[in-house]
Amino acid sequence: MDQPRILTTVVGSYPIPDWLAALPSEQALIDATRVVLHTQEQAGIDVVCDGELYRFDVNHPDTNGMIEYFVRPMTGIRVDATFDEALAYRAQPGMGFRLRPPGVVDGPLGSGTLDLPAACARARRLTPRPLKFTLTGPHMLAKTLVDRHYGDPAKLAHAIAAVLAEQVAHCTADIVQVDEANLPGHPREWRWAADAVNTVLDPVKGRAAVHLCFGNYGGQSIQKGTWSALIDYLNALHVDHIVMENAHRPAEELAAFRDLRPEIGLGLGVVDIKSTEIESAEAIARAIERADRMVGHGRVRYVHPDCGFWMLKRSIADGKMRALVRGRDLYEGRSGMAVA
Repeated sequence: MDQPRILTTVVGSYPIPDWLAALPSEQALIDATRVVLHTQEQAGIDVVCDGELYRFDVNHPDTNGMIEYFVRPMTGIRVDATFDEALAYRAQPGMGFRLRPPGVVDGPLGSGTLDLPAACARARRLTPRPLKFTLTGPHMLAKTLVDRHYGDPAKLAHAIAAVLAEQVAHCTADIVQVDEANLPGHPREWRWAADAVNTVLDPVKGRAAVHLCFGNYGGQSIQKGTWSALIDYLNALHVDHIVMENAHRPAEELAAFRDLRPEIGLGLGVVDIKSTEIESAEAIARAIERADRMVGHGRVRYVHPDCGFWMLKRSIADGKMRALVRGRDLYEGRSGMAVA
């Protein structure tokens, strides 16, 4: 059968297998990553991801390690915040979902012991499928840190971006995706956020992508806003495609993407990870059909969940992946059925 016009993928994370959490080791991590990749292959996912299992920190389960994993190995960041710094942090707008900062910036940033290429290479060895590698973006990381050195969030974001750019230049994935989950709630910061993330995207050897959502705090949204407020940001990105939260958003918001630069592909969220109900193939096919009708035929290049699967049970995540592929196939007429 011909290559699908619309490719299926995942956003990144996968539920931590109980046996890995109970007895973690390097070999157990490799085995678990192999399971995650093979599960996606069996479901028919076109572009797979390693599941981000190695980033999980039992002491910070609320954000699944998407912050601590990146900033704590960096030089220039102190892990332990003082009592006064913790109080000031809790008073910051938008940080109510955390009691303490992941770190305090008290010197120039450097890569330190952060080694994203090694994590990417580990997954690359375990699957023959096209591979996506994900990392948290400079805007998100800058907004969650206490800054005692740069004195300006934009300058801090650019310093983080320089570190991440050095890392992704050595990653061998087919797609490198940068995740920015804080910006949708702070659209006025889009100019410096775009400059910073483009610094990370430019060295990518494969296809570059940016994922945005309104937060996934244990299945809950954190940010409030609209996609229309971020179209200028999206159009400023140096990307092959964007990966957007749509299933958990009002359907009429899709109209905003009519103003997306035509050379930027749209990744459409058609699986609601904030719901434990597994979508039907028909519902997913209808969501793709609606987007094609509203945004323009051919603009949707990828379909995927709204965000990562980490807080769901594995059986639910697996069922949602199978439904995603069946829904895409149904829409493209690859299953011998018409869209209802």
